[in-house]
Amino acid sequence: GRNDNFFELGGHSLKATSMISQVYKEMNVNIPLREVFRKPILKDLGELIKGADENLYSRIEVVDERDYYPITSAQKRLYALMVSGSDNISYNMPDLMNIEGELDLEHFEKAFDALIQRHESLRTSFEFIDGEVKQKIQQNVDFTIQYLEEDESEIKNLVSRFVEPFDLSSAPLLRVRLVKIKDAERYVLMYDIHHIISDGISMNILVSDFINLYQGKELPEMIIQYKDFAVWQNEFFRSGKIDKQEEFWLDTFKDGVPVLNMPTDYQRPKEMSFEGDRVTLVVEKEATDQLNELANRYGATSFMVLLAIYNILLSKYTSEEDIVVGSAIAGRAHPDLESIIGMFVNTLVIRNYPESEKTFVDFLLEVKENVLKVYDNQDYPFEMLVEKLNIDIPQNRNPLFDTALVLQNYDMAEVEVESLRFVPYKSNVITVNYDIMFIISERESGLIFNIQYKTKLFTKKTIEIFAKDMSRIIDTVVDDENIQIKDIALDDELEILESVADDVDFDF
Repeated sequence: GRNDNFFELGGHSLKATSMISQVYKEMNVNIPLREVFRKPILKDLGELIKGADENLYSRIEVVDERDYYPITSAQKRLYALMVSGSDNISYNMPDLMNIEGELDLEHFEKAFDALIQRHESLRTSFEFIDGEVKQKIQQNVDFTIQYLEEDESEIKNLVSRFVEPFDLSSAPLLRVRLVKIKDAERYVLMYDIHHIISDGISMNILVSDFINLYQGKELPEMIIQYKDFAVWQNEFFRSGKIDKQEEFWLDTFKDGVPVLNMPTDYQRPKEMSFEGDRVTLVVEKEATDQLNELANRYGATSFMVLLAIYNILLSKYTSEEDIVVGSAIAGRAHPDLESIIGMFVNTLVIRNYPESEKTFVDFLLEVKENVLKVYDNQDYPFEMLVEKLNIDIPQNRNPLFDTALVLQNYDMAEVEVESLRFVPYKSNVITVNYDIMFIISERESGLIFNIQYKTKLFTKKTIEIFAKDMSRIIDTVVDDENIQIKDIALDDELEILESVADDVDFDF
């Protein structure tokens, strides 16, 4: 209704971005994201739209057919990381699905063939041409599904051997294995795709399109493909329209980039390590509801509240009051991009100052404002920022930040198709790119924190204590939002509880 609040109904930044895109497409009005936070009531947002200047919707155009196409800024960095590493699987995106019921193998194969023909990203390879990396779209690719029949006990071993490095010069950058469980009407579908042609939302598109194609449904025609976006993005950068955003980011780090001196259990290796594990923390529904109420009171999102809490936690561990945390944004602000498989996600670098004399609420409002400024400038690629800052980056650390927090607003739900049931398979396939990374998902039962960490730096016990301290700060600020940061205490004597949520899978 006209008096409803977007965020109280479950809105968040990803949904707000999608809504803004649709408003732009349908009404030729381009609303800044921060205006949704300023006017979250539908009738107020309607008044804003009615009084806004018209800004004609600009479609991403289909480009002429070529032998090679430019790549996006995000792809450039991933390509550089891949060619500089050896046997690097850190940017593989493996996932698994349980398929329960009687599977039609002919339809299964045809669905994957149709999927690969539908999305050019799945027929894309990368080559170094005249000093530049280019993408090449193959008309046809040699794609085969590996079929096996094994006992349930062998699945774990099969999964561990399934994830292998991709050759970026050879399409498709996708592999699929279907394992029939012996003596059962059940299969395990394993699929792995490289991050250079995919992201988290793309994985959902892939599964959704595959299921529809398996059922014989006709999907809407793909108007544009990822290569069209790549050309559009390169032209957008050359036009100078990104210059104002560049000014914001360079000003944010005009006095340098602070290094988070997080205490570790082991000495940091000389080379970057990707070996990792995870700890799971559950924040029960009551505390989750209190966090959401706190966010709504101050016109913030749950991500902003959790980011403020995480900054305080890091400050307590490091005694630092100038902290940079990485995050991610979908990067699909243009409405033409919603159904495309590709690498769109952009890395955000959020700098905050959890000074001890501030109250939690005062700090939360600062974090809210900082996040809104970051959202206003989200189109500027992380890779360009790293290049422009021109700072020395040790081989054993990430550029600009070593810890990240992501609120995952998309989930792959269970799907039933005719006589089949597709259920996410719980696995322990973990790729760790940061020292510590919080991936948070909200369920009906509460918040689930998947805390990924590098085992060359931390013991599991340390991360369990770290998780427990995060939980303690959450309890503290929902009880007293006006508490000063210096009075927020950690309790190392509490033990983190084991939880059934250890089986929850996350994709990023």
